[in-house]
Amino acid sequence: MICRLWRGWATTQNADAYERIVREQVIPGIEAQRIPGFRSIDLVRRERGHDVEFMTLMWFDSLDGVKAFMGDDYEVAHVPAEAQAVLADFDKRSAHYQVLDHRAQPR
Repeated sequence: MICRLWRGWATTQNADAYERIVREQVIPGIEAQRIPGFRSIDLVRRERGHDVEFMTLMWFDSLDGVKAFMGDDYEVAHVPAEAQAVLADFDKRSAHYQVLDHRAQPR
């Protein structure tokens, strides 16, 4: 399994707008693509006082799934223009990690 990690930063004034764009437009748009090998996406948020950090973690079966999503230059960040407009800064490239151990816990 592959975890695709990306980070972006918004001002405290723009953080809610960015979160809304991602939750209402970006994530549903990715899910609608029905990307082979795509498992899920997580959006996390961290208040840092002077700004707000966001991170997305996308889970894929393999790098082939990531390439199905982004193409051969699969490290390039996927940040639509609406999202870029409310971010103060963001990673231009995503990092990809091989998941060595993933354990679902019983409930």
